[in-house]
Amino acid sequence: MTDTANLPVYDVVIIGAGPAGLSAALYAARARRRTIVIERAVSGGQIALTAEIENYPGIDHISGPDLSQAIQRQAEKYGAEIEYGDVAAIDQDGQWHIVRTGEGSYRARAVIIAGGADHNQLGVPGEERLTGRGVSYCATCDAAFFRDQEVAVVGGGDAAIDEAVFTARYASKVHVIHRRDTLRASAILQERARAESKIGFIWNTVVEEVLGDETVTGVRLRNIETGAMSELAVAGVFVFIGLSPNTAYLRDILALDAGGHIPVNEWMETGIPGLYAAGDVRANSARQAVTAAGDGVTAAIRADHYISTVFHVPAAAHLAGT
Repeated sequence: MTDTANLPVYDVVIIGAGPAGLSAALYAARARRRTIVIERAVSGGQIALTAEIENYPGIDHISGPDLSQAIQRQAEKYGAEIEYGDVAAIDQDGQWHIVRTGEGSYRARAVIIAGGADHNQLGVPGEERLTGRGVSYCATCDAAFFRDQEVAVVGGGDAAIDEAVFTARYASKVHVIHRRDTLRASAILQERARAESKIGFIWNTVVEEVLGDETVTGVRLRNIETGAMSELAVAGVFVFIGLSPNTAYLRDILALDAGGHIPVNEWMETGIPGLYAAGDVRANSARQAVTAAGDGVTAAIRADHYISTVFHVPAAAHLAGT
């Protein structure tokens, strides 16, 4: 086991660089706490895959990557560090938290878990084999590859309908496949989708198989009311059927809810002192960029208070070598 006394010390270690994590980093760094953000993939999380954001207060419209980069630059301006790695575990060493990654470990006075969530998969034959060959979980990333071709979008929530509207910029036809007979997306997104002549809806239907050898050629469908099977010829399948939180590595130290989310109180505190959760990983999250940012801010404020009261470490102590 690593000698934890020799690990790099941070006031706040933040897991995940989505809106929650970056906002937490901004507030922790501005409080003059030594802060590091550990991100396993792309800074920005889910919003980095979003073409346009129109509901972030004070900003009429902005791309997801631009918004995430703006918050990151702001956090870095105040001293927050960004590192890339995959967190494997969080261990306890007295009042300290040991954050372990494949690249190294960190000793933290407080940890904010903001690792977000990953897209759920259909779990049907052909999906995994054809991922990247016509199956995608990011229309913003891949829609342009299907210019003037027919594609399917699976799902009925905000993400599915937003991405269907975006994909219609390129595809000749977008078939929205939904297991229910009504959409769950917000009213404004539904209005946009229904106003787009390229978008059609296939109701009460699920995908049973993704078809194709080297690339996607279609999907096999089942009507859940009649049981009737059919095939739909498409060149691409975009899957948006919900998200699963990135919390599997925490099962040994935290009690998670049935969906794998972390229960917290109004201060984003978990059951372990100095350990916080924010954004899509926490139970009952609204799953919006702005609410995730608010979660991160709340967690950072509470973490600053915790460090002051439990460790009796003044802000900016690290600047003096403490």
